[in-house]
Amino acid sequence: MGERVAIILAAGVSSRMNTNKPKVLHEVCGRAMLAYVVDACRDAGVSRIYVVVGYGAEQVAERFGKNDDIVWVRQAQQKGTADAVLCCKEHLADFGGDTLILCGDGPLIRAETLKILVEKHESEKASTTLATALLEDPTGYGRINRDAYGNIQGIIEHNDCSAEQLAIKEVNPSYYLFNNKLLFEALEKVTPDNVKNEYYLTDALEIIIASGHKVVAVTAVRPEEAMGINSRAQLSEVSKIMQQRIHDKLMNDGVTIVDPDNTWIDAKAQIGQDSLIEPFTYIHGDVKIGKGCRVGPLAFVGDGTVLEDGTDIRPGTVMEQQSIS
Repeated sequence: MGERVAIILAAGVSSRMNTNKPKVLHEVCGRAMLAYVVDACRDAGVSRIYVVVGYGAEQVAERFGKNDDIVWVRQAQQKGTADAVLCCKEHLADFGGDTLILCGDGPLIRAETLKILVEKHESEKASTTLATALLEDPTGYGRINRDAYGNIQGIIEHNDCSAEQLAIKEVNPSYYLFNNKLLFEALEKVTPDNVKNEYYLTDALEIIIASGHKVVAVTAVRPEEAMGINSRAQLSEVSKIMQQRIHDKLMNDGVTIVDPDNTWIDAKAQIGQDSLIEPFTYIHGDVKIGKGCRVGPLAFVGDGTVLEDGTDIRPGTVMEQQSIS
């Protein structure tokens, strides 16, 4: 098993979000959406992460602070995904392992899916492996183009699809694993021959296929994991899905949430076994709640609050940062 690094594409500007903030810093359940992608890479065994930033680059780097496994790479002009990856060439020109490429605006990514991608790549001894998704409504996604035998022929971006290709439900959610040397050889040959006049990473994939190298795909991405965020409405939708994940994990760990539909708990919160969270409670930020506590209803527990085991928080309580035993 060779060494793996990751490139996370996080340079884009989202005009549809109507924001002055870098898109990847918008929060999903109290964490920047980029943080979820970084964590998934780490949990999947990636040794170093190259984050390609553009708009608001300093803000993004400052938000994450010093991380020995993150390298910040600047893309001066947003000329497409292939160009963004090519910005990492000076760091990876001599790297002989595999490179995982992901988007920074997909916080619903799971490390388990990345591990399936890696296992497929290694078992098939492939040069490139994709993790794909099957969507009932594939609008906006690149379609997976296969031949009559099921072999990958390439990816057609949504805007470049024919009417027949638009009906394809297998899509590219941008989970790639490349042999690094082949990747950068192919990137040098990509041209902006498309509707948007951009350099597409998917064209590098087609170049690798045309060169006779083995490219495979595994349909491992759940529909929810394929969701990127390009609008405030999508940010809200993704946050609700993430909130359900948070609730499910806490309940599996022995926490009672009386009414999950009317309870909000941020991702950083820690809650001990046999604690009970009453309806209309908001647990905000980095909160530590011990075992056997009771919170709410109608309570707000603010960032930095620590509740020792057995603490009861009365209905309607508003708590700012404090420690209670």
